Amino acid sequence: MLLRAASSLSLLNTNREHLGHLFSSVSSSSPYSISPLNSSASLASILLYSPAKNGSGSVLCASKSANNPPLTGVVFEPFKEVKKELDLVPTVPQVSLARQKYADECEAAVNEQINVEYNVSYVYHAMFAYFDRDNVALKGLANFFKESSEEEREHAEKIMKYQNKRGGKVKLQSIVMPLSEFDHMEKGDALYATELVLSLEKLTNKKLLNLHSVALKNNDVHLADFVEREFLGEQVEAIKRISEYVAQLRRVGKGHGVWHFDQMLLHKEEAVHLAAA
Repeated sequence: MLLRAASSLSLLNTNREHLGHLFSSVSSSSPYSISPLNSSASLASILLYSPAKNGSGSVLCASKSANNPPLTGVVFEPFKEVKKELDLVPTVPQVSLARQKYADECEAAVNEQINVEYNVSYVYHAMFAYFDRDNVALKGLANFFKESSEEEREHAEKIMKYQNKRGGKVKLQSIVMPLSEFDHMEKGDALYATELVLSLEKLTNKKLLNLHSVALKNNDVHLADFVEREFLGEQVEAIKRISEYVAQLRRVGKGHGVWHFDQMLLHKEEAVHLAAA
């Protein structure tokens, strides 16, 4: 196999003696022929492969040919191609310099998801306050909802950082005032609140899938990957975990079983914290 590169390598100065030593490394039984060269020739790079027994047979030598096309047929001219991008760099201070192929629809959908995460966090924080009351005193549920609220707020902040990274503008929206009472005549407060959490987790997952579809619609591979990698898997796990809590609370009823369920949550969270420490 004989490959020729561009003739611009004529700047290489190779004497006849050096070339002779180079060619001597090729086996005389090679099926390829090498034409003699003189040191005054205009040099171009040729890659010669000889199937030697030891597996190595690549020799770099010279040729006078000057009309050979590029090896791949593709010429990369960075300064010529980058001129188009240079013209697109904004000069107005109010416009992001980092923004590239980030559709307005994607930016709006990201801001909507930030609002979803903050609203859910606000509801969970209200649940924490309710179950932490002295006349409710379900510390396991209180801690669970407090951590859930903090997690949703972290999600919102993570999405905000992504918005800034892509050159979008974070626009915070109004947060709806959550419930402050979660007692239910038939279900009891623990089951009612947990069912509400399950509904909110499914709603959040639905909104994330909508954000993902907007990214695909606008061919925004980076945004789609961000949603998949950071949120979708975790959301499915959360829905499964809360579904189990709902099933367990439906079994134990409103009475003494709720206290045992709360203690299970409390000890489980303590074990997690100890393991993390």
